[in-house]
Amino acid sequence: MDTLTVVEDIAESEIWLGPLMGVSDGMREVFRLIRKAAPTEITVLIEGESGSGKELAAQTIHALSQRAQGPLCAVNCGAIAENLIASELFGHERGSFTGATRDHRGYFERASGGTLFLDEIAEMPLDLQSSLLRVLETGRVLRVGGSEEIPIDVRIIAATNRPALEAVRSGRLREDLYYRLRVFPIRMPPLRERGDEILVLARHFLARSNVDHAAGKQLSPATEQALLAYPWPGNVRELKNAIERAALLAETSICPADLGLENPAAVALPGGNGGGDRRAPAPAAGSAMEARAGTSAMEARAGTSAMEARAGTSLREAEKQLILDTLGACGGNKQQAAQQLGVSLKTLYNKLKSYAGNDGDRPDGAAQ
Repeated sequence: MDTLTVVEDIAESEIWLGPLMGVSDGMREVFRLIRKAAPTEITVLIEGESGSGKELAAQTIHALSQRAQGPLCAVNCGAIAENLIASELFGHERGSFTGATRDHRGYFERASGGTLFLDEIAEMPLDLQSSLLRVLETGRVLRVGGSEEIPIDVRIIAATNRPALEAVRSGRLREDLYYRLRVFPIRMPPLRERGDEILVLARHFLARSNVDHAAGKQLSPATEQALLAYPWPGNVRELKNAIERAALLAETSICPADLGLENPAAVALPGGNGGGDRRAPAPAAGSAMEARAGTSAMEARAGTSAMEARAGTSLREAEKQLILDTLGACGGNKQQAAQQLGVSLKTLYNKLKSYAGNDGDRPDGAAQ
């Protein structure tokens, strides 16, 4: 996950807590919860849309904790191939599999004495989730191919870009692991819920750009109105990128066209985290997708072309069909497809790569 470093130190002020800025009620609540959780050893589960600042929140919790001098290791559970994730998390012994030419310390060992940030936890394969649950309950890790468990001293912070309970209901996240991780939940509000905070952030990003490029560019009143009107499906990350782009294009005053934003009416907003599924315009009646029992509501709304997964279809095949049909309906636009599916772009790339060996035509044809 890309990080958005807004300030370089972990200093507290009225509107800043480390790299997080908060003026809205939602962000002030995030600040309050971080201050409560940070000095403890409590396990934290951060929920929030992609780009809303989950990794920054994890960094802040670590920096304000008693483990601040120890390592902070971050792993995206959806960006590692299924055949490698066990080795990456738990480590492996030399000779445990082809290519294992030396002992390998996994993330749990490398994070010892510090914090391990498990991002996109709901994207972890289910069989690995059971192994993770055992590690969390015993405080010991068994390397792949190993015979002796290794004690670990790690504080866990997990994150998901979809409501964790929805992931449980759709079968993506084990219920027992959910309750083990959700000891202290923190919800990162999407940017569209943060009101005038959008302008505070935009002005800050522009000020940083002006310093970097020795410029004095400003936001026009029309641009500020456009910033407030846009739904920001990519949240703070998208805002930062839009301001940096506009700062390079504009001569002096940034106009709305410099932002390069999509038509707000065509943007599909993620449905999780209390925001509701807001999409304009609504899809035509003939483009509704029939999803078999067990498919989540978010996934059912993601498609824009007809799809039917019949009884007896494996979960992997149903997921593959959903992803490829959604990508095709988005004209091959992976960013848009990832947003509609409610997964990170890295996760989508990883899924498509895994399909390429079995069904090369559709991934290649939709991978522009």
